[in-house]
Amino acid sequence: MGQKGYQSPVKKLLSWVQKQSKKVKIILFIVTLITLLVTLKLTVHNHDYFFVMAEAIHLIGLLILIYKLTTLKTCSGLSLKTQVLTVIFLAVRVYCSFIMEGDIHTVLDLITLVATLWIIYMMKFKLKTSYMADLDNMSIHYVIVPAAVLAFFVHPSVKIYVLINRMLWAFCVYLESISVLPQLRLMQNVQILEPFSAHYVFALGIARFLGCAHWIIQVYDNVGSPIFLDDHSVLWIPMVFLAEMVQTFILADFCYYYIKCVMSGQLIIRLPVPV
Repeated sequence: MGQKGYQSPVKKLLSWVQKQSKKVKIILFIVTLITLLVTLKLTVHNHDYFFVMAEAIHLIGLLILIYKLTTLKTCSGLSLKTQVLTVIFLAVRVYCSFIMEGDIHTVLDLITLVATLWIIYMMKFKLKTSYMADLDNMSIHYVIVPAAVLAFFVHPSVKIYVLINRMLWAFCVYLESISVLPQLRLMQNVQILEPFSAHYVFALGIARFLGCAHWIIQVYDNVGSPIFLDDHSVLWIPMVFLAEMVQTFILADFCYYYIKCVMSGQLIIRLPVPV
């Protein structure tokens, strides 16, 4: 029989972290992030796997949403605007990937694009009565316009690709990094999130961490190389790194509450403070 009041080490750790100040939590997050990055660097030799895993986990998150939409017949808690932004950056990335590479990334992105389009169709036509339009109130122009302007000025300098393709690639990188903002705004308005939507956003958090790890390790491995020292890449590489870090950080707070609620056995994810 279990002892009354017994707490697992993980629950004790989460409880201790919750009591710390915001400054301490930020330091702990950074230390944890660095530890995970070093571990991945030492254990995974082909760093391209990180990017493939990130794309695969994003697809898994979408499959969770598809399961929710087909079984529960509701899209409550989901941001249609985030799905629209996802379609935009995926469509651009599929085009760029087809032109530049045409590999496993292209296939995964194409499957993810089709799955996202299906989710949008369900939300707009089949399940529109359960869509929280009044709470999904962040204008996507606040996301698209800054990404487009930044892509115009800061983009990769790979000379074998025409300028428009380089700007499009930069645009999809910047847009992806902040495409989750409408979903986070909706969650902030709702304050309570049911399991399937929470699983989806958590999958995005894991995917973004792996994507961030891919870029950080890639930058570390290429310091001093000609492409890193290129006049244009001096701006492009730090901007890619910043874009990846932005989405990792804005999802980190939600991931903390997600793990906390799951470890305490709660089916509903409660967000006591704005995400």
